[in-house]
Amino acid sequence: MGGNPPGVSRVLKGLGVSSHVLVLKQSVYEYEVDQVLWKENDSFLCKEINRILAIFTIYWKFHIVHYNFGTSFASPLYPKKPGNGFFRGVFRQIYSFYTWVLQYLELCLVKALGIPIFVHYQGDDARQGEYSLEKFKYSIASQVDNHYYNNSSDLFKRKCIERMSRFADGIYALNPDLLHVLPKGSKFIPYCHLDLSKWLPLYTQDSTRPLRIGHAPSHRKAKGTNLILKALESLQKEGFEFELILVEGVSHEEALLKYSDIDVLVDQLFAGWYGGLAVEVMALGKPVLVYIREEDLHFIPSEMREELPFIRVTPDNIKEVLKKVLGMPREELLSLAKASRAFVEKWHDPLRIVSKIKVDYANALKKRGKTLCVE
Repeated sequence: MGGNPPGVSRVLKGLGVSSHVLVLKQSVYEYEVDQVLWKENDSFLCKEINRILAIFTIYWKFHIVHYNFGTSFASPLYPKKPGNGFFRGVFRQIYSFYTWVLQYLELCLVKALGIPIFVHYQGDDARQGEYSLEKFKYSIASQVDNHYYNNSSDLFKRKCIERMSRFADGIYALNPDLLHVLPKGSKFIPYCHLDLSKWLPLYTQDSTRPLRIGHAPSHRKAKGTNLILKALESLQKEGFEFELILVEGVSHEEALLKYSDIDVLVDQLFAGWYGGLAVEVMALGKPVLVYIREEDLHFIPSEMREELPFIRVTPDNIKEVLKKVLGMPREELLSLAKASRAFVEKWHDPLRIVSKIKVDYANALKKRGKTLCVE
């Protein structure tokens, strides 16, 4: 789910719009939500009963539905998984068909109720291996095996996107590369999950101690973690002094404490854009090394493109760029840290972004002869 839906919801409430975040299950990062449908110890049958009950009872309470990660409550399951065995494979096929049909009934119900639907895509809910390998020099698809992306899963994603687009009033993408494979008219909406009044910068770059480099490998291959660690190990052997802080497998609150202590973050080398983590770290006043794909930049505002504050890196030059960063005057790093905070304040301002989403909500309701209720 990520922290974006709770962030959008929080700002909507501040704008006087009643909002309720419901998730099937809580994530490892334990983001604040209003309702978790599946309890940790629920049986498979109990989960499915709760899901069906939610689908056929909850929509009457709302005037707008905003789905996250490109799917709905029914969330169709990809039917193929290698190594499942015959009987598990058959069960997965049946379960996939069940969720596919259930979602169609769910979307038809929402449409019949006259409720506008908005869909937010975040990454691998839309990203496709075949397109990435064909069009991009560097991509996540080049680093993972064919269980992660393959022709069958690409086709499944395209079918899911096509279905959601038939019912959706608006489609949003958190990462610009997704707009290559999303329907025309989809919008790039930057991350807006932070309450910047609570995320205050802590500038540490002018410290005299060795530089603290942070990295959070949520998926080591996709993020290029091995390349990063190899480059740092090589630099260490050459006599460069630094401290590496790996943030892995901890709660969001624990991670935040670690991010506060770093001086610079190495984000990701293959996605072509920066993630929600980078936004959080920049808000704390930390420069970010990340691979930014030029082919995707026409999807973002030209002014935003010109103001990107990142230390640009590629999988091929990661060692050279890290070496340059380690040799940078601390004043230059501090200047980058302040530019990073300013960038977040301007381009990831929740009020500015969610106000635009609110306008989209109002316009969708207006087409149905309704108005957006504001408290």
